[in-house]
Amino acid sequence: MHELEINLSPKEILDKEFKLDAKGYRPKEVDEYLDAIIEDYNEFIRFTKKLEKENRELEEKNAHLESEIRKLKIELESQEDGENAGKFSTNNVDLLKRLSNLEKIVYGKNE
Repeated sequence: MHELEINLSPKEILDKEFKLDAKGYRPKEVDEYLDAIIEDYNEFIRFTKKLEKENRELEEKNAHLESEIRKLKIELESQEDGENAGKFSTNNVDLLKRLSNLEKIVYGKNE
């Protein structure tokens, strides 16, 4: 995940004191502007936390789905192996029946 380097916190912005000069800025105007910045910072922090939470949830869901895919692939492979074994055993049963019928014909046993 990307690391953010934020230099100022909303609290630091709020607590910032400016030096006054004879031609200095109007403190009320500076305070209003800083209040707007603080609101933006708070919104940014809230949104970042929301995205981080959503990202964690999606990573967990992705891991769960990958696990499900692995399980389903294993299950599918075992079913395919079972079907192949079933076909093989069916073929063996068919061969045994044919062999039995041939023996009956050859040896003259009609049962």
